[in-house]
Amino acid sequence: MRKCVIFDLDGTLTRSEEGIWNCVRYAAEKLGFPEPDAPTLRKFIGPPLGYSFREYMGMDDEMADKAVVAYRERYNVVGLFENRVFPGIRRLLRTLKREGWYIGVATGKPQRASERIIEHFGLDKFITKICGPVGDHRPDKIDLIRNALPEGWNADMDDIWMVGDRKFDVEGAIGAGVKSIGVGYGYGSEEELRESGCTQYCETVQDVIDFLCPGAAIPAGAFLSVEGLDGSGKGTQIRLLSDVIDRYGFELQLSREPGGCPISEKLRDIILDRNNADMDDVTEVLLYAAARAQHVRQVIRPAVAAGRVLLCDRYVDSSVAYQGGGRQLGVQRVLDINAPAVDGTTPMATVYLDVDHETSMKRRAAATELDRLELAGDSFHARTEAGYRELIRRDPERFIVVDATRAPEEIGKEIAEKVIGRLMEAE
Repeated sequence: MRKCVIFDLDGTLTRSEEGIWNCVRYAAEKLGFPEPDAPTLRKFIGPPLGYSFREYMGMDDEMADKAVVAYRERYNVVGLFENRVFPGIRRLLRTLKREGWYIGVATGKPQRASERIIEHFGLDKFITKICGPVGDHRPDKIDLIRNALPEGWNADMDDIWMVGDRKFDVEGAIGAGVKSIGVGYGYGSEEELRESGCTQYCETVQDVIDFLCPGAAIPAGAFLSVEGLDGSGKGTQIRLLSDVIDRYGFELQLSREPGGCPISEKLRDIILDRNNADMDDVTEVLLYAAARAQHVRQVIRPAVAAGRVLLCDRYVDSSVAYQGGGRQLGVQRVLDINAPAVDGTTPMATVYLDVDHETSMKRRAAATELDRLELAGDSFHARTEAGYRELIRRDPERFIVVDATRAPEEIGKEIAEKVIGRLMEAE
């Protein structure tokens, strides 16, 4: 039996309230209406725009038409990208595609806008057909679902499901003669979906995966790291990158080194304690490696196996640069010491924030109290910088090197584009 699943877009594949609400506010202000409150804005998710402006803001037909035009002035330029793919959706689509399902989209959002959103977030590689209103024609959900089906398919011969978060999706599925899955993570409620007659109710994205693809293997996630000298701006860039990774629907898990799990965090306290100034260099590098061994096995590998993106603040490159270069133990020696700890677990991409050691330490000293490593002299940090450069020379394909002397937002935009590109290539 051939298998087909048709998805709604807003509230099912993407969490679109940010862009929708901003554009509703824009339209209301432009037409001289009071700014709608939060309960009113929530009602705009799902129904056709004209219907919502009439029903929820009391506009007549003529004013509602003007509101739709004003809404789209902003939406078509900015609003459609103020969107966020639900966590787990990428994994759901990857699993369905791998299991041989035909995937389509039937949405009340204009087709061109829907295509741009799906393409922007890199979901087009999974979806065969997108059906939404074109021009002034406003087909109902029944027609949209039927149009999204492959030619020649029908519910009597094939396994066809419509997946959506509102009653409009369920009612459209019933009218089109196909089964429906109502999802509880979107903008509707379980009561609304069940009363509308959904064939199956799934509270989470994982429930949808388990229902449509029971027993399917989980697609592997990815391991990313961020490196740089102290004061290079890692904390800021990790926050910015985390938001973008989440916005694109990758299931994110943050960690750090040394640390990331209870045993490794205890070792971190020992390593960075200012009172341990007499710690031998070899002891230091071995403690880092010990913390890393636990972190790899308890955190990094399980996260990747579960399909998540593990974003780590520092990894083995830091040991190589700081101990191999800064402590003068030698790049290769530190790599050899860490070999059993890492045991082949290497980031698919490493962001390196490129700033010279003089600038980075001026920034760091002005921020907070320095730890034991940061208290080392200028020559130590110069050698650490040289250690990073040696690593980049050895493995240029893995490193994403960015100029970290620019404005944080500019740096973040470059990092996001390159990291998201790598993640999408790996899907």
